[in-house]
Amino acid sequence: MMPPRLLCPLLLVLLPGFLHAATNPATLTTFRLDVTIPLGHACMGGGISPAKSVAQPLEARGFVLSVPREKPFVVVSFDWCEIRGSAYDDWRAGLAEVAQTEPQRVLISSTHVHDAPVMDPEAEFLLHATEQSGAWKGLPAPAPQAPIQLASVCWPDFNRLCIQRAKTALAEALKKPRTITHFGIGRAKVDRISANRRFVLPNGGISYARGSRSGDKPDAAAADEGDIDPWLRTLSFWDGGTPVCALYSYAVHPMSRYGSGVVGIDFVGLARDKFQAAHPDVHTLYASGASGNVTAGKYNDGSDVSREGLVQRLHAAMAAAWEKTERHELKAPAFRNAKIPLGARNTMAHTEAGLRHRLRTDPVPFGRAESAMGLAWYERVKSGHQIDLPCIDFGPAQFLLLPAEAYVEFQLHAQSLRPESFVMCMGYGECGPGYIPIERAWKENDSNLRDWTWVGPGSEEPMKAAIREVLGK
Repeated sequence: MMPPRLLCPLLLVLLPGFLHAATNPATLTTFRLDVTIPLGHACMGGGISPAKSVAQPLEARGFVLSVPREKPFVVVSFDWCEIRGSAYDDWRAGLAEVAQTEPQRVLISSTHVHDAPVMDPEAEFLLHATEQSGAWKGLPAPAPQAPIQLASVCWPDFNRLCIQRAKTALAEALKKPRTITHFGIGRAKVDRISANRRFVLPNGGISYARGSRSGDKPDAAAADEGDIDPWLRTLSFWDGGTPVCALYSYAVHPMSRYGSGVVGIDFVGLARDKFQAAHPDVHTLYASGASGNVTAGKYNDGSDVSREGLVQRLHAAMAAAWEKTERHELKAPAFRNAKIPLGARNTMAHTEAGLRHRLRTDPVPFGRAESAMGLAWYERVKSGHQIDLPCIDFGPAQFLLLPAEAYVEFQLHAQSLRPESFVMCMGYGECGPGYIPIERAWKENDSNLRDWTWVGPGSEEPMKAAIREVLGK
């Protein structure tokens, strides 16, 4: 038994903390803002038609979780394709400043819809500098009626404007926090949406050509689903028995069709909004899981009927997961963050010299845009940058943010490390690396890795090591 002369000073040290926790409960602040790109802005980094019209506005939806004796956590999901480079840094720094936390506790994800922007300011600056300087004039002279088209990845000024709007929206929202006593976890299997890009051909060969729609690829539609995560998961926050916020995540590329310049949120956003309409008092977010190699193509032909089917089946899983939600008392979560030393790709045309040559000479605008994005990642790696892999540990549940277009096997690996627990992953965090494949994909010549991949072979182990670190394994 501790002597009284020692017990009293100890109580004087600990009691203020206990009293603070009792009188200052956990709170949650929700916020949302419109981040719809202007008409004319590039979509998918310039890979498809720029914005011509808007079917649904693009939003950023987020929340700030504040618990006693911890710096706040900020989670935001964007209806954007990707956020890269200094844009990612600026978003984290700006929201961290308002929420009075540190940037690594700001978890930002993009749903990866394609009729939406890729924010990569450094790539845009490289394009602008090259094209305005005339360094690209070694291109073949165009016919008078077909002038060479300038390339564009994004409008950095618009990104900065959105950050200012978000800071204002968050500052206003923080004036009205909600008390939170519990968090909830739930999951449900999703019916006929996702399948791996990789499938076995009738002749026994391997193909990686299962895209987001397979109307003209009967073999892709007929093959089995392959490696996927069939579960949609939800993490929710409650004030007693009253739900305040729900975050959903499911691993699938979120496109039913894209490329015509019609800006929108596609089937994942439509399912989210359908759930939001049924639960107007529950702030609802949707984030794509690690799904660089998972698409809806097996079950989607790009038609209106297919899209509506995807919406209905995803919404049905959201409703089922909500009904199966189990609530747990919210205690101060633990936070762990690992650094991932992903390098820059150095294969064939993807060397730095190769990318600079393509930036100067490719007659196709998107070819130059892709080169600029690759070079932007090269410069980031050369500066010593390493990507954060954060994890918020609630005890019975762990919530991770994986970077870029990580393949689904990384999400499955995280779950395999803690089979007794509820492991939920968001994908599409910092997106500079592009696809992050497993080694098997390199060995089997995954056709998707010809471009949009700026890390090289050997990335699987650093990714898995970081996942093990944050999960305590």
